[in-house]
Amino acid sequence: MNLVLNRITKSKEQVIGVLNVVDKFNVSVCELKTLELPWLNNAVGKSCIPCGSYEVVKRWSIRYGHHFWLTNVTNRSMILIHSGNFYNQTRGCILVGVYLQDSNRDNNLDVCQSKNALEILDLLLPLSFNLKITEQWII
Repeated sequence: MNLVLNRITKSKEQVIGVLNVVDKFNVSVCELKTLELPWLNNAVGKSCIPCGSYEVVKRWSIRYGHHFWLTNVTNRSMILIHSGNFYNQTRGCILVGVYLQDSNRDNNLDVCQSKNALEILDLLLPLSFNLKITEQWII
């Protein structure tokens, strides 16, 4: 199993994506939603990471519990896939959720049921895997 993240909408505050868990035949077995910061030239703590392929490993910490660590991000460190709902809860990491909704009424979509989404990923994915990030903007 691997992950494919396709970024589909962007604003000055955030980027929304669709995350698919794919099997060895590249067939999607699960679809989730993502939330990231916008592209700001890979600036640490202010930007999403570049499109490309990344090695990912499962990880645990007191702060995030079970989450995932992208180990080979150029000029960045500790880029994670972790729980959170709003774009201001990430400093360059990828937040994942089951669905999108403007939960805090700020006119931006938020990821919802983030901890459930992480549990799903933890059940489906091996200890290490690949993440491919692409962009196919929908206006």
